[in-house]
Amino acid sequence: MLKKTSRVSLVEQVASQMEELIGNGHWAVGNKLPPEMQLMEEFGVSRNTLREAIRALVHAGLLETKQGSGTVVRSKSSLGVALHRHFEKSSLIETLEVRLALEREAAQLAAKRRSEADVKKLQEYIKQCQAAAEIKDLEAFISADISFHQMIVKAAKNQVLLDLYEHMTDAIYTSIHDIMLDSQFSYDNEIHHELLEAICEQDIHGASTYVNEYIHTFKKRFTNITEG
Repeated sequence: MLKKTSRVSLVEQVASQMEELIGNGHWAVGNKLPPEMQLMEEFGVSRNTLREAIRALVHAGLLETKQGSGTVVRSKSSLGVALHRHFEKSSLIETLEVRLALEREAAQLAAKRRSEADVKKLQEYIKQCQAAAEIKDLEAFISADISFHQMIVKAAKNQVLLDLYEHMTDAIYTSIHDIMLDSQFSYDNEIHHELLEAICEQDIHGASTYVNEYIHTFKKRFTNITEG
């Protein structure tokens, strides 16, 4: 049931409620918004107020108005839009530095807070990495590797950290893909057995140290590629 709006700044209230509906998945990314008349009735506002709220969300990057096909949800949050724009302009080294900060903290928290169910999922993603490595399927390997890292962040049990990391997915894919195209790339070296073991054993220091080392190795490898 949608909330009725009242009092000051109706446009902001409507925009805020629409953003909430997008954020909680009521309106999924890629879906069209309901017809204008239906929204006017549900929010209890005029056509002008509704259109201004929609314009605000279009400007923020959450919605996109297409001629002849209505208004479509473009992104789940304004944070995601802002981060995506930043990552598009950032260098690979900058992306790796942000990965280090987020993944190191996630690994430490996961080692402390992980459940047995989390461990099983992490083990499954490692198996997927191994299976992809055996047939040298780079795309499948990267997909399983990213899922492994995302699962670590989920196991950290920190929603803000998870939100930030999920918005980095495209940038993380690019960083891994570019480095793995290097002729020196070895699948075996990129399967994170030691990190999994540290999290399983709740070894906080070991998990942190491992992340430090593999991100440092990534940065060094990328520097060698660009300078070579």
